[in-house]
Amino acid sequence: MILDVFSELQRPAPFAPDHEARLLAEAVEQAQLADRLGFGCWWTVEHHGAVEFSYSSAPELILAALSQRTERIRFGHSGVLAPFRINHPLRVAERGAWIDLLSNGRLEMGLARSGGTEWEAFGVDADTSREQLREALCMLPRMWTQDSFKWESPHLVIPERNVVPKPLQKPHPPLWQTCTSPESFEMAGELGVGALATTLLSPLALLAELFAHYRAGLARCRPAGHFVNDRRAVFTFLHCAETRRAAIASRAAEAALWFVNAAPVVFRVPRSVWIDAIRGQAQANAPGATRAVAAAQVATDLDLDDPVPVVRLLNRQLAGHTLDPLEVYEALEPLESVIVGDVDLCRRKLRRYAELGTDRLMCLMQFGTLRHEHVMRSLRLAGEALLPEFSA
Repeated sequence: MILDVFSELQRPAPFAPDHEARLLAEAVEQAQLADRLGFGCWWTVEHHGAVEFSYSSAPELILAALSQRTERIRFGHSGVLAPFRINHPLRVAERGAWIDLLSNGRLEMGLARSGGTEWEAFGVDADTSREQLREALCMLPRMWTQDSFKWESPHLVIPERNVVPKPLQKPHPPLWQTCTSPESFEMAGELGVGALATTLLSPLALLAELFAHYRAGLARCRPAGHFVNDRRAVFTFLHCAETRRAAIASRAAEAALWFVNAAPVVFRVPRSVWIDAIRGQAQANAPGATRAVAAAQVATDLDLDDPVPVVRLLNRQLAGHTLDPLEVYEALEPLESVIVGDVDLCRRKLRRYAELGTDRLMCLMQFGTLRHEHVMRSLRLAGEALLPEFSA
C-alpha cells in the first residue's frame, strides 16, 4: 500500500490578514517535505467558493507550481469537477497534459461529479451530471492519444480537431473517478479507471462493501483505447504523534469532527448523507441527491444524546458546545477508519486498510484547526516511522 498526502488547502476562521498567502506557503513547505520523505503522491481537489473548507479553486496552478519545487512525488487531481458547465473536457485534457509535461510525467488524473453550491454556481443539471462524468472519462484518453478527435452526444458536441499538447506518460496518465455510492464504484470499474473512495468517520466494513462493487464493475470492463487502472485509493484522516498524550493535545480528533461538520454546511448538501455513512449506510444514488438545499435544511436533526458517540459529539460541536479533547479522542480511537494517535496505533490502523486491498491511502494531514507545526511533525514522523514499512 502506497502512502500519499491529500490536501484541501484548508483554513478555518478566524483569519489573519495574510491567511491565504500563508496557507499556500505552508502547503508548498508540506509538499516539499512529503517529496523528500518519499510519499507517493500529493493529491489536491477542486472547490469553488468553499470559504474555510477549501481554497483549492485553481488546483492546476498549485500543481504546476509544485512540479517545479519537487523531484519525485506524483501529483493527483482528486478530482476535476466533470460537469461540462464547470470544466469543458477539452480544457481538462489540455491542462492535464501541461501538468504531466511540467512534472516530467507525474500526473494522476481524477474526475468527480461535484454537487451542492458548485452545481448551483455553474448552473449544472444534476440529472445529467453522472452521464457527463462518464463521457468525460471516455473522452480524455482519446484526446490524449488520437491525432484526430471528435465527440457528439446529447450533452456535448466537439468538432473534429487535434487536442494539444499530449501528455508525457504513454499511453496517458492514470485515470481515476471519485466514488461515493455503490453505483459509482461499479461505474468506475466498468470504465476501467481507479476508484477514489472516502472513509472519514465511517466503518471499514462499508469500505469493504464498496470495494466489492468496484470488483463487480471491473469484471464487466471492456476498455477501448486506454489502459485499465484497477487500483483503489482511499482518503482519510491521518495525524501521527509521538505519544497518545501528544495526539490528544494536538486536538486533531476535534479537527476531524470540524471537517465532517463543515463540508455539508459549506456546500449546502444534506448532512444526513454524511451521518448515514458514519452509521455504515452507503450514500443514496439518486442523481440529484447532492444538489444544494436551503441552509436551514442542511442539519435538521441535532440529537445531542445520539446513541452513537461520534454522531453525538458531531451534533454537539455543530450546536456550539465546547468539547473535551480527551472525550473526542476516545470516541475516535476505536474507529479503524480514523488514523489519529501514536505510531503504534497508526501502524495498526494502516494495516487494516492494507488488508482490505487498499492500493493507495490518501492521508489528509492538514485539516481543520491543526497548526502547521503539528502537520509538519506528523508528516515527518509518519514518513520516517511508517512509510518504509508500507511502501516496501
